[in-house]
Amino acid sequence: MVIPEERTYTISRRSLLRAGLTAGVAAPLLSACGFGTSGGGDGKLVFLSTQFKPVEEGERFRKILGGANGGAQYVAADPGQFAARLNAELRAKKPTVNLIGGLYGELAQFAPDRLEDLSDVAAALPSAGFSEDALDLAKFGTGKTYVIPWMQATYVIAVNKKALEHLPSGADVNKLTYDQFLAWAKAAKAKAKKPVFGIPAGPNSLLHRWFQGYLYPSFTGGQVTTFRSDAAVQMWEYMRELWSYMVPASTNFEFMQEPLASGEVQVAWDHVARLVDAPKNAPNDFVMVPAPAGPKGRGYMAVLAAFAIPKGAKRQDEAKKLIQAMAKPDIQVDVLRQNAFFPTVKADIPSDLPAGIRLEAKAVTAQQDAPDALLALSPVGLGAKEAEVSALYKNLFKSIVLDRKDIRKTLDGQAKQFQQILDDAKATCWRPDPVSVDAPCKVG
Repeated sequence: MVIPEERTYTISRRSLLRAGLTAGVAAPLLSACGFGTSGGGDGKLVFLSTQFKPVEEGERFRKILGGANGGAQYVAADPGQFAARLNAELRAKKPTVNLIGGLYGELAQFAPDRLEDLSDVAAALPSAGFSEDALDLAKFGTGKTYVIPWMQATYVIAVNKKALEHLPSGADVNKLTYDQFLAWAKAAKAKAKKPVFGIPAGPNSLLHRWFQGYLYPSFTGGQVTTFRSDAAVQMWEYMRELWSYMVPASTNFEFMQEPLASGEVQVAWDHVARLVDAPKNAPNDFVMVPAPAGPKGRGYMAVLAAFAIPKGAKRQDEAKKLIQAMAKPDIQVDVLRQNAFFPTVKADIPSDLPAGIRLEAKAVTAQQDAPDALLALSPVGLGAKEAEVSALYKNLFKSIVLDRKDIRKTLDGQAKQFQQILDDAKATCWRPDPVSVDAPCKVG
């Protein structure tokens, strides 16, 4: 799918993810909003978030906030720390945090009873262009809005054009199946006399999202209710074979842009923010493409981040002004330009975006607009327990793929642990599993 140099996008009703881009500078817009500098640990508004934890990403985002008369005190925490701090402060009814930002699933544990009603903020942003899907999710089954969309991302595949010559006959790189992806990896290894496909499987990688949002949905149609199904066994058998054609050093990779840029890897899946610099020095050498499709569809994960205000938080008017400022297209595009997270509002694609972002925009659009696209969300409502689920998937990879343990026995054993996590969190199912109000979700 060819994307013109300038085009306006709106998030589709069918998915949460749409690329919308424009040029701009955040600081002047934020400064014009006139946030105060009193409050917080150092006199600033306290903004607690699970996003932009890597040092460089965090510093770039703080610069975007820095135009707000000193900006906000941006505190990045992992999901467990985020949930623990908020739970403690809300129980004590003494929140020190003024604004929170996180993935939809990370905020869902506090909604609706422990978040402030933001219906007035949503009403003040009627022309922003938020998708109906995102706004419906923001209501958590009520008639009020409790979160406001902030930014969004997904995962795609980056390809050095050298690898395209090894594509299976008749395969379209933008419409691959997993069988074709496997055949491609096998042929590329045979030609190069070594593996050239890679995946982020290091300790701090996002490998768990590969299984949650891509392989499980594509092969089984679900995440939780199909966890130990016959289709899941077949999926893990596939992963074992695919791994045999991957660069062994993948177990050390955390950001695939680095081995792609060096040439150690020619084809790799990862989060858009962790691929964006791969084409930086040789933009004409790369393409980015959608994930493959499996028997149940083309599974992909939409990563939707949102803002919320904890119940009883101080300085709510300032926090609401900051949310409205962050919905400005120019500011959202500055986040895109700096950290490769796509806007949730309508905006235009400028011609001067970094090459990686332009390439990603094409892949993102093709992936979500595919007729067989199957939307998956990251875990919803697990709170501090989500880290345990992430570790569970990585442990499965180690046990089944690296250590080659019995697949059925391993899945059955991990299913018990998975169910206990869901029971403790009283978490309902999330997409692509059938969504219901019954808790806990049952591991199938």
